[in-house]
Amino acid sequence: MSVGFGKNASVSSENGEPRESGGGGPEGAPPEQLALIRESVRKAKAPRAKPRTWRGAALAERLPVARVLVDKGVLHLDRYFDYAVPAELDEQAQPGVRVRVRFGAGRHRVREGRREGGGLIDGFLVERRAESDYSGPLAALAQVVSPEPVLGEELLGLARAVADRYAGSLADVLQLAVPPRNARAEQRPSPDPLPPPEAPGTGSWARYEHGSAFLQALAAGGAPRAVWHALPGPLWSEELARAVAATLASGRGALVVVPDGRAAARVDAALTALLGPGRHALLTADAGPEKRYAQWLAVRRGSVRAVVGTRAAMFAPVRDLGLVAIWDDGDDSHSEPHAPQPHARDVLLLRATLDKCAFLLGGFSTTVEAAQLVESGWARPLVAGREQVRRSAPLVRTVGDEDLARDEAARAARLPTLAWQAAREGLRHGPVLVQVPRRGYAPRMACAQCRAPARCRHCSGPLQGQDAGVLRCGWCGREEGAWHCPECGGFRLRAQVVGARRTAEELGRAFPAVPVRTSGREHVLDTVPGTPALVVSTPGAEPVAEGGYAAALLLDGWAMLVRPDLRAGEDALRRWIAAGALVRPQGEGGTVVVVAEPTLRPVQALVRWDPVGHALRELAERAELGFPPVSRMAAVSGPPEAVAEFLAAVELPPDAEVLGPVPLPPAPPGGARRPGAVPPGEHWERALVRVPPGSGAALASALKTAQAARMARGSGETARVRVRIDPPDIG
Repeated sequence: MSVGFGKNASVSSENGEPRESGGGGPEGAPPEQLALIRESVRKAKAPRAKPRTWRGAALAERLPVARVLVDKGVLHLDRYFDYAVPAELDEQAQPGVRVRVRFGAGRHRVREGRREGGGLIDGFLVERRAESDYSGPLAALAQVVSPEPVLGEELLGLARAVADRYAGSLADVLQLAVPPRNARAEQRPSPDPLPPPEAPGTGSWARYEHGSAFLQALAAGGAPRAVWHALPGPLWSEELARAVAATLASGRGALVVVPDGRAAARVDAALTALLGPGRHALLTADAGPEKRYAQWLAVRRGSVRAVVGTRAAMFAPVRDLGLVAIWDDGDDSHSEPHAPQPHARDVLLLRATLDKCAFLLGGFSTTVEAAQLVESGWARPLVAGREQVRRSAPLVRTVGDEDLARDEAARAARLPTLAWQAAREGLRHGPVLVQVPRRGYAPRMACAQCRAPARCRHCSGPLQGQDAGVLRCGWCGREEGAWHCPECGGFRLRAQVVGARRTAEELGRAFPAVPVRTSGREHVLDTVPGTPALVVSTPGAEPVAEGGYAAALLLDGWAMLVRPDLRAGEDALRRWIAAGALVRPQGEGGTVVVVAEPTLRPVQALVRWDPVGHALRELAERAELGFPPVSRMAAVSGPPEAVAEFLAAVELPPDAEVLGPVPLPPAPPGGARRPGAVPPGEHWERALVRVPPGSGAALASALKTAQAARMARGSGETARVRVRIDPPDIG
């Protein structure tokens, strides 16, 4: 092999000597260039060696054994492994640092008393020891990735507790808890910590019966635990900021977890306005990996004592933790989709128990889990009096099936007469919010007579109405030209749920002089001005209006109530109240119109603005039926043969009850696949395992042991069983 320089000169890769072919040029330039390059190569530094086995290297004199958690994430390897510490890595190899080790070498690969071979894998150094429990030869640490300690004892203990509760591996939890390393962020020093601020005033917490006492307990170093039913309006972020400020005043740290970046930005702005910059960190995915890691390091190093963030911030390593708070715990965003799929509420409950700190669960609505915390006596209610609630909430009016049947306008237009009148009156004074259960344009169709969903004759997928009036299957894409209802024989169709874009178009025609704005998955608005406008939004994407909305229309309420899910009523009420909380109080003319049957329990709770009472009644019913959160439950899903084999092998607690298995709905072709969803083209089943209170830990341990044994046997991917503790949707 040779590399040519110029036209006539080359250097051989065998001896490195220049050779000329045909002269070398009139001035002899090519040979001189070759000599210069050869001399530069001789003086160049040797390339940095890759992580090695440290064959023959001396070991550390003190504590020569490192206990390492390898980043494998499989249950049968969910334990620590011992490695030898070379003397050259003695100073850097401290507990909590990231390391690289060789993993997978057998006993036969031993040289000079040191195990060698195996692939390089990342891990965390957990502990330095004088001796190893393992009697065989140890491999040496290959490399200390960074001397920055990122895994402390408190975070490790929390991660282990979460892994045990959710039948998962410690490595999987640490992947969620410790962000990826960024060298530039790690090299920059964090700012010096600021002294504790003064205790804040009561502010708007005075509206609640025990609000002042709660803040005083935080400022005095206490650990109160409360479930907070926030009053409607924009003051919730300021109230959270005051709770954080009171905790910082006691010399302790605080952690607030919110469902999305918009809520985090509001709490961030409230904290900055109350305490000034530099006292808290904002941990959201929008910040980017470098900035987010720099903020996380500032928290880990103790430079910042308060954290506001989304789901991943539930593991933030806040020092001297004095308060953990979560806002709107019923939001789906609080449930982690990656293994072992923990919920932020349960992680913060574990932190409050392990760190013996204060706990605050707040929201406009109340989940059944929050009601259980109060009923059990673990937390105290933090609510306002009924008169204060009436002064803060808007007027709620309903439109039921009988009203729609008598309303000629509702048959031809998108809005019933009552909703149209409320929108027209509200537009005189400000913006009007219109909540639609789904996004998009093409509506799903149903029989106009019996309301049975219209389904494809080929694959049973939902039929959707297209722009040209053509019916098309949402799963297989086939057109349907001669549909009739198999239930009642009818031939007329109606829109089951009209999407946000289609609703915006129809409202634009009904109110031609009014601007129409949409907020949904593709484009979420944060705020809108207080001028008259129609704002069409899907649930959870409602922007905040300056001065509040004059009215809100909650359309197609029945579509959220008929979902085949245990939490359908609770979720519908939570979404309605979240939208209604953005509307002006009744005394200022604020009105909410919900299109749903007024006799249903969630609708009645909305009219009375009583989510606490609704949650308590739901809790009582679930206790009678043995449903979560009164009982603990796990979902076991997979191919039918694999599920049956797994259930036969697992040693469940004596009081466990197996429900099912039942078939799972197949995944629609072409759709986005969510983590844990049924693979396209496969038929899966799911069984639910239920245990009474007190047996949840035994259930998680049994399922984890059985899953680890299955993985150790090397079961194939097609036969893999998925286990999830406390599934959010159980039908």
